[in-house]
Amino acid sequence: MSLFLNVEDGYYSLTPMGSALSIIIVLVLLCLTALPRRKAQRENTAGGARKETGFSNRQLAFSASAVALAFAASYIRIIPLPWGGAVTLCSMLFITLIGYWFGPVVGLSAASAYSFLQFFQDGGSYILSPLQVCLDYFFAFTALGVSGFFSHQKNGLLKGYIAAILFRGLFHTIGGYLYWMDYMPDSFPRSMAFAYPFLYNYAYILLEGVLTILLLQIPAVKKGLRQITMMARQDS
Repeated sequence: MSLFLNVEDGYYSLTPMGSALSIIIVLVLLCLTALPRRKAQRENTAGGARKETGFSNRQLAFSASAVALAFAASYIRIIPLPWGGAVTLCSMLFITLIGYWFGPVVGLSAASAYSFLQFFQDGGSYILSPLQVCLDYFFAFTALGVSGFFSHQKNGLLKGYIAAILFRGLFHTIGGYLYWMDYMPDSFPRSMAFAYPFLYNYAYILLEGVLTILLLQIPAVKKGLRQITMMARQDS
């Protein structure tokens, strides 16, 4: 079709040049986002003091580490489900932690970068439409950053994690109803066909969510996350 997209039987896929260009665009956007906070200072009109804006180096370091861990964990699929999808090794937790540590701006920004990584992981080879890509990848995985709205609240990590995974599932489900109903497996009960996108997506998301929440209740895990959170917020 072009230098950047192939088309076959109505389906689109990125060419090698398209993939390379997409990666370059993402890297440029990340570099612009990652400018040190001291580079973006502005004067406080009330007292003449300088107020720092943007992301701090500590936020960048912790966010980048969490995104890398999430991406690696997304490859470790511990429970494959019969209708598709799989429970990963707590990959969603690492992204929601960023929002919990630093709030919605950093959380949504990091989750947005993660959505591009997920797209390149398996979405770039199967594109039905721009909206399908947004629902399945960019909107769904960016939604994990809504955990930032629960930052500093009591039980904020738990509430933020639950809200984040529910929003992720919502976007996947909308995309399922719009684009994936014709791909329902033969093994899926036809009497439940109307609920296929909902059951398909929330089955693995909620199962992973339950396992992750149980993991978070382990005293050693609680203590470790509390210490890491204090380190992450040290300059906040």
